[in-house]
Amino acid sequence: MASASLQFFAFILALFGVFGDITATLLPNWKVNADVGSNIITAITQMQGLWMDCTWYSTGMFSCTLKYSVLSLPIYIQAARTTMVLSCILSAFGICITTVGMKCTKLGGDSDSKSHACFAGGVCFILAGIFGLVPTSWYTREIISNFLDQTIPESSKHEPGGAVYTGFISAGFLLIAGVIFCTSCFKKQQGAWIYPPKQHHFPSTEQESDTGYNLKDYV
Repeated sequence: MASASLQFFAFILALFGVFGDITATLLPNWKVNADVGSNIITAITQMQGLWMDCTWYSTGMFSCTLKYSVLSLPIYIQAARTTMVLSCILSAFGICITTVGMKCTKLGGDSDSKSHACFAGGVCFILAGIFGLVPTSWYTREIISNFLDQTIPESSKHEPGGAVYTGFISAGFLLIAGVIFCTSCFKKQQGAWIYPPKQHHFPSTEQESDTGYNLKDYV
């Protein structure tokens, strides 16, 4: 019962991780203009994402421009696009597989099949968390290095946006969920190895006849 509750808790974490992963991938605020120097008095907020660049005005107007050219983008943005999409796909697969392998569901067949499906879903979550953690870390490193570069003007400096923090948190949720799913299945298999099922040995009829008394001795 405790293992089933733990798997359900991991499944909820994985759901939050999947939704956060998709949200972070689509949000345009991976980096925003820094409020330093002359940017403090500006009434414009510029945001850059993986797929579009947006500008928000103090009057309430909002405009976005899609990034059509892929080859013209920096390498870290191209890598972030690829890895975030892979993270979304793997996490979606993990949700489907763990739904079959969880103990609280009636899908997946016997306990061994459900255990293998649960372990495969946990591996998908771990890979999705890694694929989500790499681009957010790389993107943050590029933002910080450009911010600390003295040769870059203050008007071109940026700070990490909400999408980066969402990506970090989502990757953490996916990693925790994957570890829980994998360890729950591993403990079950390890218990089966340590405590094998008892085998009952019944003596054969020949042994019973040998140990029993022979009636001819009393005739």
